[in-house]
Amino acid sequence: MFYVRGGGYGHGVGMSQYGAYGYALHGASYQTILGHYYQGTTLGATSPNRIVRVLLKSGSAAFSGATKAGSTPLIAGTTYSVQPLSGGSLALVDPSGRRVGTFSAPLTVSGPGPLVVAGLGRYRGSLEFRPAGGGVETVDALGLDDYVRGVVSAEMSASWSSQALDAQAVAARTFAITSQVGGAAFDVYSDTRSQAYRGVAAETRATNAAVAATTGQIVTYGGRPAITYFFASSGGYTENVENVFGGSPQPWLRGVPDPYDGAGGDPYHHWGYRMSVAAAAGKLSGLVKGSLVGIKVLRHGASPRILAASVVGTKGRTTVSGTGLQQRFGLLTTSAHFTTITTNAGAVARTARGPSAGHSLDVAKLTAATAAAVSDYVHQVLTPGVPIVYGTVFPGTRGSLLLVQRLAGRRWQTVRRAHLGTGGSYRVKVPGAGSYRVVSAGLTGPTVRAG
Repeated sequence: MFYVRGGGYGHGVGMSQYGAYGYALHGASYQTILGHYYQGTTLGATSPNRIVRVLLKSGSAAFSGATKAGSTPLIAGTTYSVQPLSGGSLALVDPSGRRVGTFSAPLTVSGPGPLVVAGLGRYRGSLEFRPAGGGVETVDALGLDDYVRGVVSAEMSASWSSQALDAQAVAARTFAITSQVGGAAFDVYSDTRSQAYRGVAAETRATNAAVAATTGQIVTYGGRPAITYFFASSGGYTENVENVFGGSPQPWLRGVPDPYDGAGGDPYHHWGYRMSVAAAAGKLSGLVKGSLVGIKVLRHGASPRILAASVVGTKGRTTVSGTGLQQRFGLLTTSAHFTTITTNAGAVARTARGPSAGHSLDVAKLTAATAAAVSDYVHQVLTPGVPIVYGTVFPGTRGSLLLVQRLAGRRWQTVRRAHLGTGGSYRVKVPGAGSYRVVSAGLTGPTVRAG
């Protein structure tokens, strides 16, 4: 059996959202929560009306609710499409196919209320359109706090404690003004490449209250806005930024204990699954030399997240990164460990007293009766008689406790206690024929039939 056990969900840098919720449930304020996850920071201020540009989609573009396209009047109840033209200009077309106008990029449309982007929903602010890749980019340009209203419940449950929602609002606001992923065209994506944004559809009474309670507040370090990464769940410890995104260490993005990450029914705090060794070897195709023995972690980050590991085979080892293992196994995070348990069944010869070593037998001189007696003796000595289970736990620590269990009806009963030997090996005599398995650190090996 090949086991994968891990904890957390996401990159692990900055604020754990479940951890923040746990802190709030334990009475912490949003200021305390932010100060814990972003070490050495203070709260500063920025204009809640500064403009943020969000890329909503690329490809086809259509909208309604607008009353102006530049200086050209539009009908709010009409759905218009935007089409790219040669030379980088844009055509605005009404439902009948009539061209309303030709515009240079970017084309900005606005109205008295939220605008509707076809196939997506309603958005505050204005919409900007630019040709890109044979299609059109649709960008929402709106005030910072209006943007954050569309983020908080898209990133954190609106039913969570108000202090957790307040912390999320400040982190989202700060992240928005420190991100420049699209250059001059846009600042942030509307998905997890930046942070989730769903426009008006994400607005709730609780999350709007969090935005209002923290209006304009941002996280700063040394008087400057600090990049405020956040993610779902840490598994108990966050990670240093350089170990995840590379680059230089940042003093406010250091790994810290996350004691309440498991609060609030966090489904990601601890997780795991198992598979056959053959299935694991298949996922590690190209990395296994010989037959797969297991995976041994070589280097951790500030947290249990894997920086480097060794894929151990019968013919050698291959070094792989934690990210590489995450991709191969589809893990929620790089915070994981791997255990291989192999179990075999066999027997050892019964002990019996035979001729002393100083005597030899001349088979040619034996009578038939004597020959028969010798044959019985040889059969008794060489025929296996005492059943055993044996195998390895990898990686296993010498001296670690091992339980041997026997199936009795529908229940497993522990019949032997043993300890691992060198290299995680074990070899244990068992009391008679039956179905057996071993248990190491709570993980069960495969069932084998002994005797």
